[in-house]
Amino acid sequence: MRPRDTIAAVATAPGAGGIGIVRLSGADASAIARTLAAIDLQPRHAHYVAMRDARGELIDRGLALWFPAPHSFTGEDVVELQIHGAPVVLARLLARCIELGARHARAGEFSERAFLNGKIDLAQAEAIADLIAAQSDAQARAALRSLQGEFSARVNALLKSLIDARLHVEAAIDFPEEEIDFLADGQILARLDAIASSLDALLRDAERGQRLRDGLHAVIIGAPNAGKSSLLNALTGSDRAIVTDIAGTTRDLLREAVNIDGIEITLVDTAGLRESPDVIESEGIRRARNELAQADLAILVVAPDDEARIDTLRAEVPRGAAVLVVHNKSDLADRSAIERVDANDHVHVSAKTGVGLDGLRAAIRQHAGLGEGAEGSFSARARHVAALQRVRESLANARHRLVHDRAGELVAEELRLAQHALSEITGEFSSDNLLGVIFSSFCIGK
Repeated sequence: MRPRDTIAAVATAPGAGGIGIVRLSGADASAIARTLAAIDLQPRHAHYVAMRDARGELIDRGLALWFPAPHSFTGEDVVELQIHGAPVVLARLLARCIELGARHARAGEFSERAFLNGKIDLAQAEAIADLIAAQSDAQARAALRSLQGEFSARVNALLKSLIDARLHVEAAIDFPEEEIDFLADGQILARLDAIASSLDALLRDAERGQRLRDGLHAVIIGAPNAGKSSLLNALTGSDRAIVTDIAGTTRDLLREAVNIDGIEITLVDTAGLRESPDVIESEGIRRARNELAQADLAILVVAPDDEARIDTLRAEVPRGAAVLVVHNKSDLADRSAIERVDANDHVHVSAKTGVGLDGLRAAIRQHAGLGEGAEGSFSARARHVAALQRVRESLANARHRLVHDRAGELVAEELRLAQHALSEITGEFSSDNLLGVIFSSFCIGK
């Protein structure tokens, strides 16, 4: 249901000597502004006015701008009142707007109204919050691309293809008397495979967008004494991890945050993976494996005499996590290997001397979404990635039903589930609870 009342909020946090904005949205916005300023506002014109309280006393002089519906951010009548940014002055002006019939806006309510009035979709609304929270140029550019609709356009294109395939299946079910078996002619299977290919590309980009927004969770694993703790210290420029020649020194998880181009990388040092009779060390190894299960990136550290353990370490990495093999202690090995980054994600470094660390940082940067292709990234959230993963699962089920069962009804149901999961991203199918959680994370005035 579209709201009809008028809301008001301080839209910009005041700064010392800066400008403050009180924003109104709703059917009574222009009437409230007309009473405040004692003039009729012209659409999309800046008026220099005196704004007064109920007794006629001056609150402040500033600019009043009116954006009539539907040509505004929210799709409603919107008024912006720009005055000096002193908190007490802004509070007086906001209180006067409330006296005249507005109410205080909830967090994110302006963006919520824009969504409800069809001015933006849900992914674009979330991109507004991501743009405000951006801490780097890469994050800001990615959020702006989502706000401009790049992510939504790809979702909608995929959704159209999915609906077309679903209609084809439904037609085959509704007209079984036709001489042609539409489920067996290969067209639907080809469509599903094409959709799956486009989905995989979108999912990869969405995962990169999520890493740009949320940061990268990188877990360092390896055999005891491979130099994991030394590598953590070298990357963070600190002595946070205890380093000794005694195998099994690290017993618990050690976390450190590294900032690369404004993107936070969480590095987690773990106990060396091996079978151990020591109860405390065994608990550390258990925690290491639990942490690895949540990793975006597994950094496999091997010393020159550990090369044979690479496959064993890879087997510890859960599906979905990227792998970067770091050949440490290269100062003790062939010097020609130092500073080399192989195409298959093998990096050769010496944590002791620091040689090769720039190549390692570049490789981590690549996995964080800041490498090649980052310029085309859009911002995405965990819920977007989860929705796309559900779409992939439903598509795989639909393909299986088509190839092995020839069951049109079951194929159609899987495509329906995929359609709904995909539509959750842009908000075409979203529960009120989901909307409440999303918009409550916004700041007041947005």
